[in-house]
Amino acid sequence: MDRSSEFPKWKTQSLSKADLSRKGSVDEDVVELVRLLNAREQFFTTSSCAGRILLLDGGPEGREPQKQKRPWLLVTHGRCTAGDLLSALKEAQGDAVLKFEPFVLHVQCRQLQDAQVLHSVAVDSGFRNSGITVGKRGKTMLAVRSTHGLEVPLSHEGRLMVTEEYIDFLLNVANQKMEENKRRIERFYSCLQLALEREEAGDLHPEAEKTPAAVYTHRRKRKTERVHGRGSSPEKQRASEREEDGAEISLSFFPENY
Repeated sequence: MDRSSEFPKWKTQSLSKADLSRKGSVDEDVVELVRLLNAREQFFTTSSCAGRILLLDGGPEGREPQKQKRPWLLVTHGRCTAGDLLSALKEAQGDAVLKFEPFVLHVQCRQLQDAQVLHSVAVDSGFRNSGITVGKRGKTMLAVRSTHGLEVPLSHEGRLMVTEEYIDFLLNVANQKMEENKRRIERFYSCLQLALEREEAGDLHPEAEKTPAAVYTHRRKRKTERVHGRGSSPEKQRASEREEDGAEISLSFFPENY
């Protein structure tokens, strides 16, 4: 059953709810992206994180509390310094873990074809772990995710288990991941703007043949070249096929009460 007619009601209800995240507001690096999506009638965001470096404490006596209840000794949505991390580690009582969590965004879409357009933009922007889920009530959700995370234990029962030199190395890796994360967000925003503008142009000229988004064009071209054996060597063709395989849309289904 097509429940897309209920989409405006779902959107109003969702966007009127209070932000229950620890921060209580949208991260600065994704504010414009969230606004862009929520300004369109076919989308609304349900949660987001711009990416962060954080230090979690496992608690005393090796107990492993749930992630939501683990003390946050340090959290930043930008670069992290060794001084800040070492200072935060002094407060650790259990098994402290350094993490880099990349950008994540959940968007509810009016129809499956809307989610497919957004999914293609996300994948082309570097978020290749993104996927679409479809609920039996007609709710279509896109999760935009990346796989370049990091998680490393640093202390055990409050005792530092690594050298400061290794901490410097880890922070260099984490900060590089944060910079790449921001570049992907910027690409996502720019590509999404272009895709939505092209979609709008198609709506203004209904007599013209419309395509879901420009981001599909280069994939169709690569596929055609592979079929006809043009434009690349066998090795490049196999590499391109593997890239395509990694960018497939994944569909899963939620129960009725989703």
